[in-house]
Amino acid sequence: MQREHRGFKFDWITIALFLILVGFGWLNIVSASHTGEITSYFDMSQPYGKQLMFIMLTLALIVIILSIEAKFYERFASIIYFISLLSLIGLFIFGKNVNGATSWYAIGGMTLQPSEFAKFATSLAVAKYISDLQTNMKTLQDQLKTVAIIVVPAILILLQNDAGSTIVYASFFFVFYREGLQQIYLLIAVAILLLSVLSLKFGVLFTAILSAILIFTIYFLKRKKRASFLQPIVVLVLCIGFAFGVRTFYDSILKPHQKDRISLWLRLEKDPEKLQQMKQTILYNLNESEKAISSGGITGKGYLQGTRTTGKFVPEQHTDYIFSTVGEEWGFAGSALVVVLFVALIIRVLYLAESQKNQFSRVYGYCVASILFVHFTINTGMVMGLIPTVGIPLPFFSYGGSGLWGFTILLFIFVKLDSNKINEW
Repeated sequence: MQREHRGFKFDWITIALFLILVGFGWLNIVSASHTGEITSYFDMSQPYGKQLMFIMLTLALIVIILSIEAKFYERFASIIYFISLLSLIGLFIFGKNVNGATSWYAIGGMTLQPSEFAKFATSLAVAKYISDLQTNMKTLQDQLKTVAIIVVPAILILLQNDAGSTIVYASFFFVFYREGLQQIYLLIAVAILLLSVLSLKFGVLFTAILSAILIFTIYFLKRKKRASFLQPIVVLVLCIGFAFGVRTFYDSILKPHQKDRISLWLRLEKDPEKLQQMKQTILYNLNESEKAISSGGITGKGYLQGTRTTGKFVPEQHTDYIFSTVGEEWGFAGSALVVVLFVALIIRVLYLAESQKNQFSRVYGYCVASILFVHFTINTGMVMGLIPTVGIPLPFFSYGGSGLWGFTILLFIFVKLDSNKINEW
């Protein structure tokens, strides 16, 4: 029987949320970057003028993405992924160093950051591999192959000294869990996080003792008949070895500025004089950001009326710290609106992902939602001092063509895939 072709139906709720976020983000970029009276919003010497150009190019990019056949993205996922890897490798030869990170290609007077595009390329590759009929995510072999797809670009980005972008690749863990990854991996992930914090905060000896108490308590309470006593001993040795490795990595491998950020977050520094010095240097951005957000109150000071924003108290406010502009000028009400918009977009993508008729589209949808969630959570948490400071943009909000285009491609490929579900068997 011939399949009936009924055309495409784009999800306008997702598109509307995207447009609102991009538009609201641009308004805040104007506020964070203007240096006085605004004579033209198309002033290419100002970030808001460049961002407006990026937005207009983004609209053209959306048309191209939606015009391409949906099956193209699945069919050529592997090729797109390998091209992305080549672009990351090329940075080691042709890359431009900016603020200590070799993450950009200089093209004329502009720069292009391949790591922003590697996210959608990796998402396509992960979706392609997991949806393959021969892939079984419950087998160790296929789990390792899927992890390798993610680890390769993550390592390349880390070697470019871009730790913030590397962290985002942990978001794929949520995708694996949805696709049948055993619960033991979730427990291992939580254990790794706790061991890392405990070993840095209280030392390896305390961590070893606490681990021994917990492991043997669980063993004696839940052990079955003929259970090997060797099992808890092996687990304890692994825990101690990991805690020792984390401490060694922190003391001997991390760079001073990275150690200082972790030290301030976990309150590791005991010397009051050095602690105050660290706060005045490393925490300067964060302190000014918190002051800007808190000064906004409930309704904010008004658009273009933020004194700390117009006074340029917060460095990089139009990029990673753009949320502080929202807090000062739009207040708690505006900040809450931004949170609601992002949560609504993420939930909408998850809802659409669950309604897909093929696994490739579903997995890719979960990749999109997970990446947006991690970016949003880390950026807002960083600006408010809830997590250590890392260089990571707020999707659709922060200044930058590469970031805007990367997130747009990531989202609208899914919009295209979702529109094609009415044509799937």
